[in-house]
Amino acid sequence: MSSIGAGVLGAGIALLMANFLAAYAIPILLLGLLSHAAGMSRKHNLERESQGVRLGWVEALYWFCWLALAGLLVFIVLRQF
Repeated sequence: MSSIGAGVLGAGIALLMANFLAAYAIPILLLGLLSHAAGMSRKHNLERESQGVRLGWVEALYWFCWLALAGLLVFIVLRQF
């Protein structure tokens, strides 16, 4: 719930500052994409190294997120043309 609240708070701040942030939208988006990818990858590696039970739906969600990030990156690149 805390992460969702932080995301909604960030979205609200971004909406309030939309005109100011518009010029920086792509760099901010890429920074968020890279930091999320790094954190997600590190967490996945830690879970893989642990001796705990690996859940199939968690693994599927991990790979779906990578697919979504790749789609977002393609969208950003294509939008520039």
